[in-house]
Amino acid sequence: MNRRILSLLLAGIPAALSAQGVPPTPPPAGAVVPAVFPPFQEATLPNGLRLVLVERHDQPVLSVTLSLSAGQILDPAGKDGLADMVAGLLTKGAGNRTANQVAEAIEGVGGSLNASAGQDWLSIQADGLSSHALLFFELLADAVIRPTFAAEELDLLRRQELTSLQAEQTQPDAIAERFFYKGIYGQHPYGRHPSPESVAKITREDLQAFHDARFRPSGALLVLAGDVTLADATKLATQAFGSWTGKPTVVPPAPAPPARLKTEILLVHRPSSVQSTILVGNTTFPAADTNYFAVAVANRVLGGGADSRLFRILREEKGWTYGAYSSVGRPRGIGTFESSTEVRTEVTDSALKEMLNQLRRMGAQPVPAAELDGAKGALVGSFPLTVQTANQVAGAVARVKLLGLPADYLKTYRTRLAAESPARVLAVSKAMIRPNASLIVVVGDGAAIYDKLKTIAPIKIVTPEGTPLTEAQLTAKTDLNLDLGQLADREDTLTVMANGKPVGRQITGLSKSEDGYQYRENTEIQNLVKQTTSVTFGADGGMRKLTQDGTIQGQAIKAALTYGPGRVQGFASLTTTKGPQTTVIDTIVTPEVLDENVLQGLLPAFRLKANASWTLRVFSATENRIRTETLKVAGVEKVALAGGEVEAFRAICSSDNQAVTYFVTTASPHRVIKVAIANTPLEFVSNK
Repeated sequence: MNRRILSLLLAGIPAALSAQGVPPTPPPAGAVVPAVFPPFQEATLPNGLRLVLVERHDQPVLSVTLSLSAGQILDPAGKDGLADMVAGLLTKGAGNRTANQVAEAIEGVGGSLNASAGQDWLSIQADGLSSHALLFFELLADAVIRPTFAAEELDLLRRQELTSLQAEQTQPDAIAERFFYKGIYGQHPYGRHPSPESVAKITREDLQAFHDARFRPSGALLVLAGDVTLADATKLATQAFGSWTGKPTVVPPAPAPPARLKTEILLVHRPSSVQSTILVGNTTFPAADTNYFAVAVANRVLGGGADSRLFRILREEKGWTYGAYSSVGRPRGIGTFESSTEVRTEVTDSALKEMLNQLRRMGAQPVPAAELDGAKGALVGSFPLTVQTANQVAGAVARVKLLGLPADYLKTYRTRLAAESPARVLAVSKAMIRPNASLIVVVGDGAAIYDKLKTIAPIKIVTPEGTPLTEAQLTAKTDLNLDLGQLADREDTLTVMANGKPVGRQITGLSKSEDGYQYRENTEIQNLVKQTTSVTFGADGGMRKLTQDGTIQGQAIKAALTYGPGRVQGFASLTTTKGPQTTVIDTIVTPEVLDENVLQGLLPAFRLKANASWTLRVFSATENRIRTETLKVAGVEKVALAGGEVEAFRAICSSDNQAVTYFVTTASPHRVIKVAIANTPLEFVSNK
C-alpha cells in the first residue's frame, strides 16, 4: 500500500475509536498489589532436616528440591570442580540402581531428576505428577545418601567436563568472567574456577570424601511445592530420610575479598582478535541486604534489558555492539555488580569510556520518573512469570530460605519494587556501582588497543593462561632461532594408545625440497578419527600452505589455507547435524606465526635444552584466530619403546585450551617419539 495513504489511515484511527466509544489511549495502570502466594508450612525432622511446603492443589504435580551446604566454595585446593562432579554423578547410579535404571525409573513416570552445584549449595530436584511422590523421595534419598560414584560414569563425566572446559577457555566472554571473579574476590573461594588440570586430578576417593563430609541432614533444606499436604510430606520425608544422620564438617570462614581503592584494567592479550570483550564491575554486599529492591531497579535502568541505558546507547545510538548489559550476582556471601559488552576492536576505548560514563551517571543523577516507572513496571510485571510452575515455586522458596530472607519476601516482592523512589535508587547506585574503584577486564588484541586503554586507567597485561606480559611483548616479534639442519627426510609410525591399549595409528612424514619442507600426518583412531594433514613451510621456517581433510566422530572436516605476505587466507569447514558450516578466513599474520598443525613436524628444529622456553604465536583455522602458546623443555627422561629405552627431552606446549607433551630424542637428528595429550587417556608412541 502507498505509504502516504497508510499514514492518513493510521492518523484517523484514534478519532474513529473515540466515535465508537473506545478510548484512544489505554487506561492508567492500577495499584500494584502483593503477590498471591500460599503460606509456607514448615517442619523439622528429628535428624535436623528442615522441611518447607508450599501447598497447591490446582494441578496434580509436585516438585521436591533438596539443598545442602556443599557448593563450589567447598572444593578443596587444587580440586576445583569437585562439587560439580559430585552433583553430576548423583543421578548416575544410586542405591541398587545403575545410571540407566535411574533414568528409566524417572522417565517411566514422565518426571525429571536433576542435580547441580552452585557457589554455595548443591541441590537435587525431582518433578512430576504428585501420584508418583513416593518414587521421587526414593530416588532423592538414594542419590543423596547412597550414590555409587561408578568408575565408568566418573570417566564419562570427566571427559565431558574437560571438553566443556577446553571449549570455554577459547571463548572471550568465559575468559573475561574467569579473570574478573579471580580479580575481585582474590583468595575468597568465589574467585576460583575449575580448570582442566584440577578436574583431571579428581578421583573417586575425592568424591566419596566430599560426600561423607558435606551430605548431612543437619543444615539441609527440603522444599516441596505442589499437590501434597504437610502430613503426607512429613511422612514421605521421614520414611525416605529418617535414618540419615550427622552434621556437616565445620569449615573455617573464607577470607574477605580484597578492598579495591582505584579502577584498574586487566588486559587479556588475544592476538589478532577482531573484537574486544569488556567487563566492568565490583563486589557489592551480602544477599540479605535490605537494599536489594533498589539494586534490582537500578540494574534494570542501567543494563537489565534491551530498553536499558547501556543497550540503547552503545547499540542503538553508537552502533558499537549487538548488545550491552549489566547484572547483579547474589550468592550467600558478598555479591557482585558487573556490566559487559563485546565491541569491534577499533572502538574498544570509546565503548569503555561510554560505559564508565553511564556507570557514573547512575550515582550522580536521579533517574527520571518515566524511566524509573518503566524499569519498575518491567520487573513487577515479569515476576509472576517466574513463579508459575511447581518447579519454579520450589526453587524460589528454596532461595528465600537459603539466603536468609524474610518469610514475606516473595509475597511483598512486587509492592516493594514498586515503592522504590528516585532518591533510594540514586543512593543505592552510589554504594553499589563504583566506576572509580572497579576492575575492568578487556579480552582482545592488546597490540591494537593498549595505547588507547592506558589513557583510561592503569593496565596489567596477561595471556589467556594468566602469564604476565610487558607492553613490549605485545608487538615483539618472536625469533624462534630454528636449527633447520635437524629436519631430515623421514617417515615415522606412532601407535595411538588409550589407557594402555592400542586404538589406532598415526603416520608422519617430512620431506625436503629446494625451497622448503612438507610435513604430513595421517591419523586413524578406531571409528572416531580419520584425518590427513599437510603443512608446507619455507626454508626460513615461514608458513606457506595447509590442507586438511577427514572426519572426526562422523563429522566431515576440511581446511585449506595459504600463507602469504602479511595474511592467511582460505577456509575451514565442519559438517554438523545442521549441515556444513564454513568459515572464510582472511586474517593478518606476521612472519613468525605458525600453523597449529605444524609443531610436531617442526619441533626437532627447536634448539632444545633443559629449561629452554619459547612464546609461540599460532594460527588456528578452526578458531580463526591467533593464540599464544608456551613451549618449555621441562627436563630429560627415558622413554620406553619397543626397541628399548631412549633418552628424550620432555617439551610441554601449553595454550588456553590444551596442553600437549612431546618427547623429542636428545640424539641428533632429533625426532618426536611420543606425544601425550593432557586430560585425555591418549598417547602416541613411536614403533621404533
